[in-house]
Order: sequence, then C-alpha cells, then structure tokens
Amino acid sequence: MANILIVKAHPFSEDVSRSMKVTNAFIESYKEHHPEDKVEELNLYDISLPEIDRDLLNAWSSLQSGQPFYALTPAQQHKVTLFDSFTDSFLASEKVVIANPLWNLSVPTRLKAWLDTITVAGKTFKYTDHGSIGLLTGKKVLHIQANGGMYSGKDPASQYVKTLFNFLGVEDFHQLFVEGMDHQPERAAEIVSEAIQQAMEMAKSF
Repeated sequence: MANILIVKAHPFSEDVSRSMKVTNAFIESYKEHHPEDKVEELNLYDISLPEIDRDLLNAWSSLQSGQPFYALTPAQQHKVTLFDSFTDSFLASEKVVIANPLWNLSVPTRLKAWLDTITVAGKTFKYTDHGSIGLLTGKKVLHIQANGGMYSGKDPASQYVKTLFNFLGVEDFHQLFVEGMDHQPERAAEIVSEAIQQAMEMAKSF
C-alpha cells in the first residue's frame, strides 16, 4: 500500500477549471487501478496555508538559537506547527500529484507557499561541502498544468516546478500539460478530452 498526495492549486472545481477536470479523471482512474492505496486530496484554496513571513522567520531564528517552542508567541507557535504539518504530510507520501493552472507565466501564489513548506533544509534536502543534495530520491511526482497557450514545458511555471523537484532529489518526475485551449478555442473540448485520456492512462502505472 502506498500513500498518494493530490495537491490541487485552483480555487474553482472541474466545472470551470481544466486542470482540475483532468486531475479528477486521474484520481478516478488511480483509485480504480490502485484500490489498496490511500489517496489524500489537498485543495490549497480550502485551507489555511502559512506563508514565510516575519513570524515564521523570527520563530525559526529563535528555535535555532536554542529557545524552547513554548517561549514563542502564540502566532509563531501556530504558524510553525501548521508549516511543519504540511512538510510531514508530504514526507509521508510516496507519490505526489500537483495540479495547477498557468497564471501570468507563474504558478498560483498558494502553490508557491505550499512548495515552500516542502523545501526544508535537513528534511527534503541538505547542505554538504560539495553543495546541496536532495533527499527525496524515492518519491514519485506528477505535475499537471493547464495552459491557455502553447509552451511545451518551456514556460517559467513548469520549469520552476521541475527544477525544484530535481533540486529535492526526485528522479521519478513526470509532467502532463493541458494546453492550447485559448490558442485554439475551436479545439478546446478536444484538447481537454485528449488530456483526460492521457491522465487516465498514466494513472494505471503511477
């Protein structure tokens, strides 16, 4: 049995979002072909997500200097605990699927905040005399992204996600693009349908 974490980074459901429509098709196919696995869905727009702010930076500095956790302010304690919970949930998952739209050549800000929670020195990567080393060599990741235009994986958002997971040591990394719907609106339904079929097929062996 494996744990698979599905991270959804879109405020809308599949009724509006193409990335969510394809992702939900992947989930249905995955559950059908991996009934023994535990599937956890995390919608970043339905939860409280910590950003790296003054409270967190000061709290980490205090903890590193030896100050006990209980000496932190209530706000700091809450944010540190919440931040760590996302890190732990990610680490407990052997497989991870991340789904998002391309917004202004970048990922949604909430996805960036979540990615910060999984980029933690000593937990997902470490510093050595020869540079940083990723610690996630055994994890499998799929990135699903919907683009109105055609980028073929060359856009800054997908490149950022790929670069980050490579940095963290993920070797089994895959990407699925749902793209060109705004570039060719007359083919939008066909493009989404093809991506759904591809997602369902990928789910069988993911």
